[in-house]
Amino acid sequence: MKKTSTIAVFIIASFYLCCGAFGYAAFGDLTPGNLLTGFGFYEPYWLVDFGNACIVLHFVGGCQIYSQTLFALVERWYTEKYPDSILTRDIPNLKVSLWPDFRLNLLRLCFRTKDLANS
Repeated sequence: MKKTSTIAVFIIASFYLCCGAFGYAAFGDLTPGNLLTGFGFYEPYWLVDFGNACIVLHFVGGCQIYSQTLFALVERWYTEKYPDSILTRDIPNLKVSLWPDFRLNLLRLCFRTKDLANS
């Protein structure tokens, strides 16, 4: 996961850097702040709104993916510092026929759902 995240960050940073550099090379100082509406493209409104919604969805998904490494780092640190804590003990799996087996403990449940509740 760490190697994949590093490669993904490099590719995304390269893509955004190229977009910014090509945009500046094409338009110079006249580059608008919002590329979707900066050139007078306001019609149809639904298309601009759909584009903005796709950008928001892209960033929310990206934040969730990149935060997984932070979650894993904190969970590993806490487990090493407090190995006998009740928070780090695995909760037994509920056997449901179609669910795959997964590991769950109170630390993971509380720490990861707290982030989702605040976003």
